[in-house]
Amino acid sequence: RTPSSTRLHLANDNTPEKSEKSTLGSNMRRSLLYSTAAALATNVALAVVAPPGFKRIPTQFIAALGDPDAKSGTNAQEWGLWEKDPGPRGVFLQDFSTLETNGGKAKAGWTFDKNDWWLEEHGIIMEKPKFSLPAGRYLVTGGRLVTTVLTVEPPEVGDTQQRWKLDNGKLYDITHLPCRSARYKPNEGNGSPLTARTGDFPVKPGA
Repeated sequence: RTPSSTRLHLANDNTPEKSEKSTLGSNMRRSLLYSTAAALATNVALAVVAPPGFKRIPTQFIAALGDPDAKSGTNAQEWGLWEKDPGPRGVFLQDFSTLETNGGKAKAGWTFDKNDWWLEEHGIIMEKPKFSLPAGRYLVTGGRLVTTVLTVEPPEVGDTQQRWKLDNGKLYDITHLPCRSARYKPNEGNGSPLTARTGDFPVKPGA
């Protein structure tokens, strides 16, 4: 199965301090691509519409797999979290040779993993998100018309699946459309960023 992800703008969060963690992607050119679901992104300004019980946190980003028309699902264990915006911390494809020279260490401090790496639609290699998204409630938006609450449940005893649901709207509504990203897990080492064509970026919407 293939992962899809864009960044969902995530605003305020009241995730329990002791939430349980469980451990994303869509195929684009043979690897696991994340291109329709989401990095939930947030603006601090969204705090004014936060429901009671939420606390203000810095902007974070969720990498989520799912049908863009979905309003709920059972696969939140496949979702990850970027605690910092991975875009500005990334490395452009044309600078990958420098990244290699530095032993895969980016200036932002993260390390490139040739067996599991992320590429943003503008040709930016990004650090991996942390898996999995903690159970809890998140105020999410795509920066357009919909701001709503995402609830992620802890897994049932003896099960690995995590249920999720949106109070309003669907995944597409809370997807930050300009920042789609893809996850690459190359087979037999054939998916190096060196083989990417920089002329293919930025990726056109719908590609």
